Amino acid sequence: MLTSLSVFFFFPPPPPPVPLSHLPSSSNTGAAQDIVVSQNLVTDNVSVVEGEMAIISCRVKNNDDSVIQLLNPYRQTIFFRDMRPLKDARFQLVNFSDNELRVSLSNVSLSDEGRYVCQLYTDPPQEAYADITVLIPPGNPIIEARDEVLSEGNETEMTCTAMSSKPAATIRWMKGDKELPGKPKVELTYDKMYTVTSRLTFTVSRDDDGIPVVCIVDHPAVKDFQAQKYLEVQYKPEVKIVVEFPQGLTREGENLELTCQAKGKPQPQRVNWLKVDDDVPSHAVITGGDLYIENLNKSYNGTYRCVASNSVGESYDDYILYVYDAPTTTPIPTTATTTTTIITTTISSPEDDQDSRAGEGAPRTVDHAVIGGVVAVVVFAMLCLLIVLGRYFARHKGTYFTHEAKGADDAADADTAIINAEGGHTNSDEKKEYYI
Repeated sequence: MLTSLSVFFFFPPPPPPVPLSHLPSSSNTGAAQDIVVSQNLVTDNVSVVEGEMAIISCRVKNNDDSVIQLLNPYRQTIFFRDMRPLKDARFQLVNFSDNELRVSLSNVSLSDEGRYVCQLYTDPPQEAYADITVLIPPGNPIIEARDEVLSEGNETEMTCTAMSSKPAATIRWMKGDKELPGKPKVELTYDKMYTVTSRLTFTVSRDDDGIPVVCIVDHPAVKDFQAQKYLEVQYKPEVKIVVEFPQGLTREGENLELTCQAKGKPQPQRVNWLKVDDDVPSHAVITGGDLYIENLNKSYNGTYRCVASNSVGESYDDYILYVYDAPTTTPIPTTATTTTTIITTTISSPEDDQDSRAGEGAPRTVDHAVIGGVVAVVVFAMLCLLIVLGRYFARHKGTYFTHEAKGADDAADADTAIINAEGGHTNSDEKKEYYI
């Protein structure tokens, strides 16, 4: 007859839990009752985002076959060797050996935060501690503006809020590519959760129109968490007068055409032309932003102003009109008695070269007075040259001598005159004739 045999296995019970009041703090490495904080055990602190998985590792440098176990913050045994007495299926064995006990904790919640104990079952027990920190990211940042539409030069205020985070988030502000300082406020809500609000105050200009203001939330659980709002800034018009014609000096008899360019937000609806301290000429034609005046004369000289306005303000630009004499042409003078050609050079004053109001160089012209002066100088020089040449020839005159022999007048014939004249040159009277 066969009899049943029952075999029982006995596992020694874990040591009694140590009261929390007797647990050593993170800064205390001394013993608490009979427990020794061991240098033979190695653990790592863990930071994990809520809902994710944490890994807890207990490593033994030198093991003498002692049992390794892992306890939760309430000193409850999670794993004893490779067995899990705790009925929490989120804890799973990752690795077990004589030198390591590694356990995973999935779907971490805020209640799992605390100090976990790695214990080497010796006499007295040796312990090391691993702190699990649960990170809770903030909700989507909320950015709010006090003013939806702004006017240039006004001050505005914005707020950005990051709610329910652990630890508290930090908030930065960017306007375009420039960082602006905000004023943060941190509030503790519940279960170690924090709400952070940052307030930003700044003055806007027309250059800020369409620029994004970005609220950036920094938190160890998230990256690139931000919200933004675009600025809408209204500003008074920018006015500029452009000369369409002429492209140079404005002269008598010519026409003048000016265009007034105005840009603002909102766009100016009306553009007005006026003449400062006087009336616009009666025959001037104004069409929208264009001013047209034909057959200019010097009575039109003055300052012409273009004025544009919108709901924000009014701006203007000025054009100073100065009408010059009409251009004239003069034949090139030449000398009447010589073949030398007199070359005249055009001489113009700096103000004739370019009209700064028109923005372009003007054609160079010859003035009557300048040409007359050049001709007078050339004629005077020719007269002086003739006088100098006359004086020169008068001083270098030529001479010749004629000699008549004495007694030649009384000779009967030529042969007798020659004979009488021999040797008589020395005693003869000299007669001189001069010529010029």
